Amino acid sequence: MSIPQRPLPSKSDLVNYYTGKNLVDIPKPAVVIDRAIVSRHCESMLQTIKDLGVGFRAHVKSHKTIELARLQGGRESGAVNFVASTVAEVEGLVPLGKEYRGVGRDVNILYGIPLVPSQVERLAGAAAEVGEGSVSVMIDHPGQVGFLERFYRVTGFPVGVFVKVDCGYHRAGLPAGKLDKDGLLGRIGEAEQLGYARLVGVYSHSSLSYGGASRADAMGHLRGEIRACLEALSYNAERLPGGRELVVSVGATPQAVAAESVAGSDGGEELVALKRLLQDPDAGAFGGKVRIELHAGNYPLLDMQQMSTNAGGAARHYYDEVGACVVAEACSVYNNGERSSPEALVAVGTLGLGREPCPSYKGWGVISPWHLSAAQHTEDRLIIDRISQEHSIVCWESKDLAKDVPLGVGQCVKIYPNHACITGAMYGWYLVVDSTSDSDASEIVDVWVRWSGW
Repeated sequence: MSIPQRPLPSKSDLVNYYTGKNLVDIPKPAVVIDRAIVSRHCESMLQTIKDLGVGFRAHVKSHKTIELARLQGGRESGAVNFVASTVAEVEGLVPLGKEYRGVGRDVNILYGIPLVPSQVERLAGAAAEVGEGSVSVMIDHPGQVGFLERFYRVTGFPVGVFVKVDCGYHRAGLPAGKLDKDGLLGRIGEAEQLGYARLVGVYSHSSLSYGGASRADAMGHLRGEIRACLEALSYNAERLPGGRELVVSVGATPQAVAAESVAGSDGGEELVALKRLLQDPDAGAFGGKVRIELHAGNYPLLDMQQMSTNAGGAARHYYDEVGACVVAEACSVYNNGERSSPEALVAVGTLGLGREPCPSYKGWGVISPWHLSAAQHTEDRLIIDRISQEHSIVCWESKDLAKDVPLGVGQCVKIYPNHACITGAMYGWYLVVDSTSDSDASEIVDVWVRWSGW
């Protein structure tokens, strides 16, 4: 077959073309997932959630693939919950949702942005395929409640509703004391009485945690989110149903990774305090039962930005922890005094890496030691220093180093991105390697096609 390009070929055609090939020999740039790393992260998170005794909701926006969503859901029995940022992701999860329902597992997919009218029928269509209780929506304005009847007309059953709480990030949601904006909770209650909706709980996502630099920072953000959501329930106790359990869904990857680190430690006061916070929350005046649910999305892949938070405490090298990278080729090398310091030109730029900053260094990606002719150390790693649309400049992070950049023309490199979610969006599929059976992580063993569009 010819070289795969967009529009997307079938998965079978991609698998036939790529599997068995070496990363050095395929068209580049390309985005790569190490199945061993992402599997390890998913298994570790599922064990953590089990040990902590709380619920979990896995976000799929980072990877947008059914294969990685299946790893996030795990193989054991019990409920499996997802968050999606696009309706295309919700629709992509439908086969997996039906698969889980077929073996007796409850499934719920939350459409994770406040509801807009153009998406209602598609969301309802997905819910109708999987079954009652399979889809929830986000509400933070009374004007959105009117769309819930349209959902019911398609499905014949109510849609789950999470009310979005703003814990200080100010992207979406309402502050704890303003949760009943213009009678919002009363409108949701009326929709419940008519059979159009069922209030599931409240939801918060604070990306402020991405700016942290330690496990303590991440745990502080987690406590703040839980506190704000519990205050929202307490302030509005008389407007909320008190006869059933409500879910408080909180977190982001740094908080979830920090909780994972605490649960994986030897215990002690920090673990006891975390379990108390998660298992026995104080909802103040709200008399109903409360269940804490953590959510996170980028934890299987990670990236340089996530590594900069140090939420998991001491970690291995980034190339042992980050599950996705971009492979690209060096176009040219400037080691002979052409410039003030040695550099190389690499054939991937903003449209293949993204242009997301990272607080821990001034660059747009980090080159791993894979296939390099000189050993690298933390203090003198190669980075993407400058970036253009289709190409970028590589140099030593410590620019005062006079040593040559250890690349040759045509050499293949692995670049670890600052933000894996943005980087993945540049590509139609992931090439999958597996460092469990291939320590060099160079042979392609599978292809995972991403859900494109909205």
